[in-house]
Amino acid sequence: MFENVATAPPDPILGLTDAFNKDPRTDKINLSVGVFQDAAGTTPVLPSVKEAERRLLEGERSKSYKPIDGDPAYGLRVRELLFGRGHALVGAGRAATAHTPGGTGGLRVLADFLARSKVSGRVWLSNPTWANHAQIFESAGLTTAIYPYFDPATNDLDFSAMRAALAQVPAGDAVLLHACCHNPTGVDPTVEQWREIAALVAQRRALPVVDFAYQGFGEGIEADAVGLRILLEHVDELAICSSFSKNFGLYNERTGALTLVAKDVAQATSVQSQVKVCVRANYSNPPAHGAAIVTAILGDPALRAQWEQEVAGMRERIASMRQLFVDGLKRAGVPGDFSFIARQKGMFSFSGLTAAQVQRLRDEFAIYAVGSGRINVAGMNEGTMPALCAAIAKVV
Repeated sequence: MFENVATAPPDPILGLTDAFNKDPRTDKINLSVGVFQDAAGTTPVLPSVKEAERRLLEGERSKSYKPIDGDPAYGLRVRELLFGRGHALVGAGRAATAHTPGGTGGLRVLADFLARSKVSGRVWLSNPTWANHAQIFESAGLTTAIYPYFDPATNDLDFSAMRAALAQVPAGDAVLLHACCHNPTGVDPTVEQWREIAALVAQRRALPVVDFAYQGFGEGIEADAVGLRILLEHVDELAICSSFSKNFGLYNERTGALTLVAKDVAQATSVQSQVKVCVRANYSNPPAHGAAIVTAILGDPALRAQWEQEVAGMRERIASMRQLFVDGLKRAGVPGDFSFIARQKGMFSFSGLTAAQVQRLRDEFAIYAVGSGRINVAGMNEGTMPALCAAIAKVV
């Protein structure tokens, strides 16, 4: 029965990691997949996570199923992080949170909810956006459209084109916005631009969908939430897909959330009931361990303070790699001004490398990057930087 099943092409990002792992060259560099690495080139377990796990292991008494939408304590901590402690939405009942397998799981559950409940049939995505966004929504039966975002001529946000496109979005459509550390460009709107975006989305009566995968990796835990919180000043319905893979280092624990904000408690209750139906038909119950870690850390003042320092350390390392990369390209004689890389936020950068140049880097120098030229700055380190910049100089 499987004889007519064609072989699918490899994933454009995770497929590169498979190829990287099979590459026998010892000097290889992986700048494709979005994981944080320390100066030694490893993805560490945060000390705050280790301590939380120690406490959980000592106190664990059962491995019974979790509720369909996860532990209420986890949902509370997620909302506190998103909205800020003391915000009215944290415990007022207008916002409901479901624990999902990673941010990707949150996006898929949201897609199923939008399709099943006929809330919205089309989702607008930035051009460019994360390579998996369109596939997730289209697999649920939704259609996608794009709005302009990045201007390669200036290596900056093309805000005038973005604003013009959003002004034409039909009422009832969903608009996906990256809260911070835009993937793949690393370019974020300013506070004033966020205010214009929020006003436009509200005027068009569109549903904002906020993809929040990198809180703390841009400018800080609170500063990175400014766009989301500005949106909440303008709209009373909103969806947030958040992830703890990056800022807690919980990549393989698949820990994320879908938080939906409704007009009132009754609507939030109805919405959450439909979300639970979507979860039940998908993975039934969420995995427990990662959420327990997040709940423990965010619920303990000392552990939370330690975690915030660790996030700051990761953020500062990424910023230092950006500047070191810019300086290294200049020293290697690469033509052009790459100072824009130091101004971008988060793990990713649109480097300006062409698909042909990326292919040469892989074939000739064992340097792996996404064909679009997106590179993971967090995959760089001081030891490999000279070789990386020298290789780029040879292909540009």
